[in-house]
Amino acid sequence: MATSFEEELERSGRLAYTNVGISMLPLLREKRDVMRIERIPWKRYDAVLFRRPGVVGRGRYIVHRILRVNRDGSCWIVGDNMTEGETVRPEDILGVLTGVNRDGRMVELNDLRYRLYVALWCRPWRLRFAVLRVAGLCRRALSRLKRAIRKAGGR
Repeated sequence: MATSFEEELERSGRLAYTNVGISMLPLLREKRDVMRIERIPWKRYDAVLFRRPGVVGRGRYIVHRILRVNRDGSCWIVGDNMTEGETVRPEDILGVLTGVNRDGRMVELNDLRYRLYVALWCRPWRLRFAVLRVAGLCRRALSRLKRAIRKAGGR
């Protein structure tokens, strides 16, 4: 019998599932890594599972990172591979990402490599946004250049 994420977290305090999407790259690989979510208190820079009220189906449950806690207690949350975020109410945060099963090996999110990743990629989020935007511009420019070269070669 299938249960919702909320029901499973309420029942056992944890859940494991595979993500869909690329918003948390490079931390989470789509349909390859199995996330362990636990119902524990969250803090700034945690990757958390939250629900979007009023959304049904894909996109209802999201794992993104808390980058800012606002004065009213709401959180500004952004994927590690994204430059735009959203504000989430604390009651919609269901749990914290505490481990990732990658290729049959559990990676705990308290080890040195993960802490370095958060310190160098997640905390300096303004710099990360700039890097991601420049990378996107470069990809688009390269794509246009390839199309122009193909088009010119066809003449």
